[in-house]
Amino acid sequence: MLSLILFILILGAIVAVHEFGHFIFAKLSNIYVYEFSIGMGKKIFGKKKKGGETEFCVRAVPLGGYVMIAGEDVEDENIPKDRQMCNKNFIRRFLVLFAGAFNNFVFAFLILFVSALIYGAVSTKPYIGEVANGYPASEVGIEAGDLVLKIDGKKIHNWDTALVELQTNKGDTITFEVEKKDGSIKTYDVKPKKEVDEEGNASYKFGIATNSVKEYGFGKSISYACNKFISLFVSMWDTLKYLFTGKVGVDQLSGPVGIYSIVNSQAKLGLEAILYLVAYLSINVGIINLLPFPAFDGGRILFLFIEKIFKKPVSKKAENIIHTIGFMLIIGLLIYVSFNDIVRLFR
Repeated sequence: MLSLILFILILGAIVAVHEFGHFIFAKLSNIYVYEFSIGMGKKIFGKKKKGGETEFCVRAVPLGGYVMIAGEDVEDENIPKDRQMCNKNFIRRFLVLFAGAFNNFVFAFLILFVSALIYGAVSTKPYIGEVANGYPASEVGIEAGDLVLKIDGKKIHNWDTALVELQTNKGDTITFEVEKKDGSIKTYDVKPKKEVDEEGNASYKFGIATNSVKEYGFGKSISYACNKFISLFVSMWDTLKYLFTGKVGVDQLSGPVGIYSIVNSQAKLGLEAILYLVAYLSINVGIINLLPFPAFDGGRILFLFIEKIFKKPVSKKAENIIHTIGFMLIIGLLIYVSFNDIVRLFR
């Protein structure tokens, strides 16, 4: 029950931060906002300030949320034209659409900074912390303290990028280029060791662990938050790229059920792990919403740029149909991913 409450609070906070970005920039642009809702489905609570225009709501299904803005989809005859989004200039409309993701990024940065202040900042540089005996990395000569420079020719600047390369490996030999403690550069070809758990799930192990030495202080915390934010951002883009190239399968994605399982496991590790998860998920939500896919903020931004380039807006009817199709595809993917999550739970 505690994990379920925590799951709802985490998703609720990330969604609230995202939607507040749209809300506040709409207000700053003098755009009429009908509703600010956290959750989907039936309304269980709604409050509108006396004389105010926006109703703040909590809805029954604690997944998602939205801000209902005048003139975003269709023009409203009951609202003054100058207060409708469709009649604002390109910059104002772009900022309203981009602000949700921007807020997620700022939120993630602040979470990482606060976490580093409280618990210390772990270096993001890809120094190898430990090398397990009996595993491929140890057998070829990789040692604790080595700095990973490249993996299969790709420059590695942080552990998050390195981990994406290692965790998406399916048993293929990887070439590590590392800097030794004496400053020399050496190259190792490492084929991971296949391990199969009791449930028949295969994984590939190299036998190396990240460096976990921590530093403290305001400056170190700022530096950590900047570096970690960038590394998580880049690793997320790499994961999306591998998803489209086939290196990462759709069956490896996680939906709400999978995220709940992660929250449950992270909760056992304490507040530091939870804070990291919140930052990670917030960055993910921000990036995914910027994808130029219908129904996402990025899809709406794409139509905005099309209008800017061709000096003519796409038909609202056509745009809404495209967004509806995109939304249905997203729901279909969500159902598929959730089904896989449930199957994994019972393996």
